[in-house]
This record gives sequence, C-alpha cells and structure tokens, in this order.
Amino acid sequence: MDGRIERMEQVAENNIDFFYGLIKKDVKYLDHIDEFPFFDTPLHKVVSKGNIPVAMEIMRLKPSFARKPNEDGYSPIDLALQKGHFEMVHQLLHVDQDLVRVRGRENMTPLHHVAKRNDQLDLLTEFISIYPDSIIDVTTQNETALHIALKNNSIESFKALVGCLTSNWSQNALDYERKILNWKDKDGNTVLHIAVDKRQTEAVRHLFARSSEVDVKIKNKEGKTAWDILQRQRETQRQTQTQTGNSEMRKMLIRVGASEGSSITTSRRLEKIRIKCARQITTISDDKRNALLVVATLLLSVTYQAALNPPGGLHEGISKPGANFSRISTRPCPANASSYHRTCGKKNLFKGTEGQGTANLVNTIPFSVFLFSNSVTFLISNSVTVLLIPDGYIGWMLSGTQVFLWACYIVSFAAITGYTNFWITLISIGSMLYLILLHAFSCWTRIRRRRHGLGLRGLPIPLQENGCRGYV
Repeated sequence: MDGRIERMEQVAENNIDFFYGLIKKDVKYLDHIDEFPFFDTPLHKVVSKGNIPVAMEIMRLKPSFARKPNEDGYSPIDLALQKGHFEMVHQLLHVDQDLVRVRGRENMTPLHHVAKRNDQLDLLTEFISIYPDSIIDVTTQNETALHIALKNNSIESFKALVGCLTSNWSQNALDYERKILNWKDKDGNTVLHIAVDKRQTEAVRHLFARSSEVDVKIKNKEGKTAWDILQRQRETQRQTQTQTGNSEMRKMLIRVGASEGSSITTSRRLEKIRIKCARQITTISDDKRNALLVVATLLLSVTYQAALNPPGGLHEGISKPGANFSRISTRPCPANASSYHRTCGKKNLFKGTEGQGTANLVNTIPFSVFLFSNSVTFLISNSVTVLLIPDGYIGWMLSGTQVFLWACYIVSFAAITGYTNFWITLISIGSMLYLILLHAFSCWTRIRRRRHGLGLRGLPIPLQENGCRGYV
C-alpha cells in the first residue's frame, strides 16, 4: 500500500505518459481504490497539485473518484477550491456538472466553499446556473450559502447570491426567494439577523433593495428580531460611548416596518405587487397563455360590438337639407327631446345631424352602468392581451395594434354618448397615460425575461445559458 501511495504522489508531479507507465506495471492500480469509502485517490493528489491534463485523464478512466471523499472528508473539487485551482474546478465541471451538488465535510457543497470568497463571483454564478437548486443546500449547521457568505464577511458573494435569487423568474421562484431569505441556521438566525449583528450595512441595504420578501419580524432562538439586535447594539454604544455607525441601518429597518409600531411603506407594498405580477406573467405556461388570449379576444369582440350597438339603439336625429358633417357642431334641443337627452345644446364630436348616432338611453342610470361595465371589461381584456402576447417582432406589432383598437373604442364611446369635447379629451388623455404605463410594464417584463434566461413561455432556457451575471 505504501508503494502505491508513493506512486500517487509521483503521478501528481508528472505527465500522462508517466501515469500510463504505472498502469502498465499494475493494471489494477486504480480499481482497488473503489473498495474504500474514504481514500486519498490519485485524483485528489493531482487536483491538489493543479495538474489539469492528468486530472482529466483520471476523470475519464475513473469518474467515481470525483465523488469519493478522502480521510478528511473532502472531495477533489473541494480541494481544488481550497487550493485556489479555479481553472481545475471549471475543467472538472466541464466533465461532470453534477459535481456542484457533491457534499463533503459538514455537508458543505462547492457553492458553500466559494461563497466564503469575494474574488470568485463568476464561479459562484456558474454553480447556480448549472444547478439553481444548489442555493437551497444547507450544511450540518443548517446554514445556506448566504449565511456562510455573511459570516465570512464576503459581502460581494452575498450580493451576488441575493441577485441570483431575486432575478430568477422561473416557476416557484418567489417561494424559493421567501424560503431562502428567511431561512434559520442552528441558532435561529436569518441572514438579516447576521447582517445586523455584524453591522454589515451594505448587505442590509442590498437585501432590502432587491427583495420585498424579507420577514423582519422573525425571531431567533434567543427571541430576538433584527430590530432587537440593533437596539442592543445601540444600548451597548451608549454604555461604552462608542460609535457603531448603525444610524443608516436603523432607518432602513424602520422603513420596512421592523420597529415596534411601524409598518411597511406604500412604495414597498406596490413594489411587491409589481414583482409578483411580473413573475406570474413570465412563468405562465403556453396552454394557459393560449386559453387566456382566446378569452380576452372574445371579450374584446363582445365589448367593442356592444359599443357600436348599445342597448336601446341609436338616435337617428332630425335631418336638415344641405347639412354637412362637421368636426364639431352644436346640438340644439329639439322641442320633443326627452328629459334624459341632456347633451343637447352643447358642442360635441361627429354630429352631422342633430343627435344622430347618440344612444337613445344616454345619461340614464342603466346606460351608465352598462357603459362603465363595458368599458372596464374592454380595458382589462385589452391589457391582458398586451401582457400575454408572446415576445418578438410580431408580438410587438400586435401589441401596437391594441393601442389603435383602444383609440377606435374611444371614438365609438364619444359617438354614442355625445359627451362634450372636455370629457372626451380628459378620457383620451387618461387612456393614453394608462396605455403608456401598460406598454412600459410589458416592455420591462420582456426585457427582464430575456436577461434572466427565460424563454417565450417564461420557463428557464437550458441552464448552461441561464446565468445570473449582471445582478450583483
């Protein structure tokens, strides 16, 4: 056995030819190692030395070595991370991506090891891109990668992890975000408890800026919330007459409702609703999207047709010889006008003859209920269509047609109601502002969907293309 161990040390220092020379002398040189549950394999030795060519050859011959722990409980990829051989880590993952989930000593995964560092953000995001679920792995201390990053003062790694978590718009992403950001370690501390306790203001600022799912009321095993920890620090500061510089953190916690008697601000509530709506839109399935588009299209057709042919019919008006259509005309009140025709005598649009085209029941309560319900239904159906139309040039063109369809509805609305120019202008401006906001929201969700690696259905595209770079 001692001779074989000595030969393993020699393999780590030499090339592939030397390695195969040893195999010629002992064809079972590698086979007997599989019998041991813990062993410092040739792959461990080679990886520790950073000998990539020999390591790749051993991986090809004995892929099981990549998962075998040595006597200290470390797998080869753990040793590569500890030794700083990061190119070796990339090569190992190129051969076997499942190594991201290999658990070593204290149940730590490669993600936990790299979370301790601030200088390997690309490697960290690569791990999550390969296996997004790796972010929920916990150690024997019940710590996530976010806990480990904060406890090792790796603020940049923590920010990258939070960015990856909050920028994930795949299915169940919101549940993942809420679960991980509020996860408790063995002492009952969440990442917010740790960040406040270690006075990591930048981490707290980034946490609240990127997510609205942080529960600031959670208590650890000592019965303390993050606010209680901050208050304890302030009390210590008074007693020792030292400056801890936690005034900014105090303001942030008050703003999110962490202090007694405080509540979450309206802006954060709106932000939470906006993110939830956007995630629901981007994660909808093709079948559900198609069904909703069919329903929305039917409602658009029905409501638009109802605007053209309102209940009670249209007023035909009184013809005048030689009357010409004019852009704006004044409608005098006929002698036999009914009491509900209150729009007569005022300037309105599209009146070639007196009252022609105006709904007979205009200004009655039943007609007002119909008009309001029909317009709201048309507006919602139009909005749903804009938000659900697939991405791409054709999708953008179809979204644009919805604006013109709404303009046509406004024209029909003006014609059947006979409302004055003031009200029609006011309604048009309000509709225009709403459509601008709607299309801006639609553009925002589509851009975010592309940047976060989601396909047309809102589902993740192949993982090797779906990184979270750019969200640090």
